[in-house]
This record gives sequence, C-alpha cells and structure tokens, in this order.
Amino acid sequence: MHAPIQLDGQHLTLTDVIRVAYGRPGDPAVALAPQARARVHRCAAAVQRLIQEGRVAYGITTGFGAFKDRLIPPEQVEQLQRNILMSHAVGVGPPFDVPTTRAIMLIRANTLARGHSGIRPETLDLLVEMLNRGVHPVIPQKGSLGASGDLAPLAHMALVLIGLGEALVDGERLTGAQALRRVGLAPVTLAAKEGLALTNGTAVMCALGALEAHRARMLSRAADVAGCLSLEALHGTSLAFDARIHNLRPFPRQLNCAAYLRALLEGSEFTRHPDPHNVQDAYTLRCIPQVHGAVRDAIAYARWAIEIELNSVTDNPLIFVEEVPEGPESVTVLSGGNFHGEPLAIAMDYLGMAMAELGNISERRIMRLTDEASNAHVLPAFLTRHGGLNSGFMIVQYTAAALANENKVLAHPASADTIPTSANVEDHVSMGLAAALQARQINDNVEQILALELLCAAQGIDFRREHLGANARLGRGTEPAYRLIRQQVPFVETDTLLEPHIQAVHRLLASGALVRAVNAVVEDTWREGPVPTPPTAPTT
Repeated sequence: MHAPIQLDGQHLTLTDVIRVAYGRPGDPAVALAPQARARVHRCAAAVQRLIQEGRVAYGITTGFGAFKDRLIPPEQVEQLQRNILMSHAVGVGPPFDVPTTRAIMLIRANTLARGHSGIRPETLDLLVEMLNRGVHPVIPQKGSLGASGDLAPLAHMALVLIGLGEALVDGERLTGAQALRRVGLAPVTLAAKEGLALTNGTAVMCALGALEAHRARMLSRAADVAGCLSLEALHGTSLAFDARIHNLRPFPRQLNCAAYLRALLEGSEFTRHPDPHNVQDAYTLRCIPQVHGAVRDAIAYARWAIEIELNSVTDNPLIFVEEVPEGPESVTVLSGGNFHGEPLAIAMDYLGMAMAELGNISERRIMRLTDEASNAHVLPAFLTRHGGLNSGFMIVQYTAAALANENKVLAHPASADTIPTSANVEDHVSMGLAAALQARQINDNVEQILALELLCAAQGIDFRREHLGANARLGRGTEPAYRLIRQQVPFVETDTLLEPHIQAVHRLLASGALVRAVNAVVEDTWREGPVPTPPTAPTT
C-alpha cells in the first residue's frame, strides 16, 4: 500500500497525480487534510452569510456568464447550482480513460481544498470518496474552451455527485445514482456556490498536461536510447557529444543530454573512431544533444507550469474570509480570471511542438537506417539481406513518415486561436484543453515512431555484428536496451508480419520497461527546472 495523500491545496505534486491516476482506487488513499477541512468549512459558512445578508455575488446570487446581471432570489440559489451542472454538461466525443478521469478528480479536489471556493466539506468529501472507491464519471473529451476553465467536462464530472450523469464502477457503465449506490455512497444536494465551484477551473487541461508531461519525459529518454542505438548501427561517432563542445553552449539540458548519451555509449565497439575520411555524421546523429536537449527544455517548462497549477485556485469568484479585531469576520468576494487556461495552453502547445520535433528527428534516423545510399552502404537496403524478393523494413519508414506528418498538423498551436463566447462577455479564451489533447495525440505518435526506430536499429545492430563479431560490445546503456528488444523480437531474416514485432517494442516503451532497464545501469542525468537558466559552464 502507498502512503495516503492529504489534500490541502498547497502540496500536491506531479508524482502524487501519477500515483493516483494509475493506482488502484484507494491505493493510495486520498483524504482532506484537517487544516484544509477547517478552511473549507469557514468559507462555506461565509457563503451562507452572504446570502442571509442579501449581498450580490457573481454565481451565488446572480446568473452565469452573460446572465451575470440577473439576480437570483435566495430560495432559488440551490436550484441555480443544480442548473449549472445540467446546462453545462454538453461535452461530446469519446470519454476520457480512467487514469485521466482520476487525475481530473484529484486535481479539482485539491483546488477546492484550498478553501476559497465556497464548497462544503461534505460535498468535497463525496468527490474524494468517489476517487477512493472507484466511481469514475464518464467525461466526454470535447467541449472546453479553457476559459472559464473546463466548464463542460467538469460539469459531467460533477453530475455524478448529485446522482445524475454516468460513471464507471469496475468497468461497468452505470447512472450516477446507481454508481454511488453500488459503492455505498449517496448523492448530495448542492448548496450555494457549489455547482460553480465544481465546474469553474482548469482541472481537465491540468490533468492531461500532468500525464502527458510525465510521459514526454520518459519518451525523451527513450529517444536518447534509440538515437544511440541508431548511431551504433550506422557506425557513427560519439565525438560530437564531447563535453568540451557543449560547455561552450551551456544550455543545461543540452549538457545533461550529452552526458547521458556519453554514458549510454560508454565502451561501445560499434562507434567510429576518428577517421580523416569521415570526420562528422549527419545532423540527425551529430545534433542529438542540441535537438533532444531543446525538447527536454520544453518538457521542463510544461512540468513547471503544471506543478504551479496543481496547487492554484482556478475558479471564480473567489471568497476571502479575514478575521477582524473585536468584530465578525470580513467576507470579500472577488471576481477575477484565474480560470483562464492561457499558462497551460501555451505550455501544452510548446510541449506538443517539441515532441513533434522528437518524432521528426527519429523518423529521419529511420530513413538513414533503411536507405543504403544515405548510410554509405554500412547497412543493406531496407535492412534486408535479399532485397527485391523481400521489402524488408521499407514500409516501416513510410509509417514513421505518416506519423511525423500528422504531428506537424497537430503541432499548430491551439492557443493562437480564440472564439468569443457568452454573448461576447467571455471574449478571449485559451483553447487549453485542445492544446493538451493535441499534445496527447502527438505523444501517441512519437511513442510509435520511437518503437519503429528501435526495431530498425536492432536489425541494423545485428547486421553490424556480422562484420564486428558476435562478441562485439554495445554501449553500457544501449546493450540492455538491445537485449530487451531481442527478448521480444527476433532478427528478421525474410519478410514476415512486422506488426506483432512493432507492438512488442511499443509495449516496452509505453510501459517504461525499456527506460528502466537502461537507467538501472546508467546514471540518469535529467535535471528538473522551470526554464533553461544557463549555469556557469563546467570545466573540462
């Protein structure tokens, strides 16, 4: 069992999100921290006081969006909160997978635990218990503009709390009421502000961002391994990774990447020694630290933005309760725009563009592995011994090219567009969820491209062994990667069905098994940080 996670709105980490998203319900258990419970209760009581005093507050005693000037009588404020869930639950498209849904629920609960949203402890407890007991709302992927937050998908999540909508329990799709009943829970009747608090925020784009930034980090390491295996298969040189080169351009993650590549290739007998007739390789081999390092920068930036957002209050309006000497507490309601997803939208677009580049350079290495003219006949055409009768790995490169092309389309920044809504009251939106969904699709494609490169590189290594000898050593980090691939996929002597082999290598990537095998013997030089801040150049 994992240690429980206490939600207080201030200390949730990306690691926590990954543990809850991919863990079993209740492992780790999630609970509202005692100090957070006190804040939440205090804020909810303040909302009731506002209503009793007849004060005008957006979304509490008024309508929403363009209806912000329509006053709601006190006897209708509860119906107003129920109505927001029903009217806003208009998402379309396939539902999110369970890990993403769990991440959404966790992040939204943590935001509400900060105690500025006006939700009651019992309503927040129900959301947390749904997470612990495996009640996963069916949330369509499409419909959010990223301002005011992720309204439509969060409304689908929140419907289950009032017994509406649908949810999965142990893989079975049930109505909200049935799902709660199945695990011994009961729906709530929403109080003032609660419907708005549940729906008005960035939890969906933040959840996708957290999961995809985590996956991108793993894929960037896998790309380093694939690039080094390709370099060995192509009889490339590691001289371009010399620390003296990179110390003169000290982008920190370029330095880290170059160090990781040197560690991966340490002791390799497949790399080329200094050769006056062949002094440098093509860019896709020579410039791996510069390209992969820049991708690491984008991933680090995305993680930085997400880690701030995880513990941010992103709904509207926000309620501030302050003690007043010798008098009742002061309650201030402030309308602002923390629901605007622009910080995440730009980070997700940046991540998507960077990952598309990781796929581009990988596809070009596949081309070099399969084109004997490009690799100076180091390897046979299309990595097959009997070309003509056999097509070998010819079409593998086609598939990689198709995926790379799709990524170039997906890399168009969603945040560069906006469409005004709500009668032009909400006249600039972030499109942050679209950016996050595009980043996820790009990662899906890059994962496949890297699997194709690893498959081709392993085939190339076996051809090189025929000349170097069966005992020729690969690098310290590439050797375990090669062995793991060969445990799943054999050398391809003649044309056969390649799809099962592609799937096998893809599973090694998607599960993280390949990166874990390599990092068991090679120090992982990844360094986190918000943005590339050049340090003092290390001495050589």
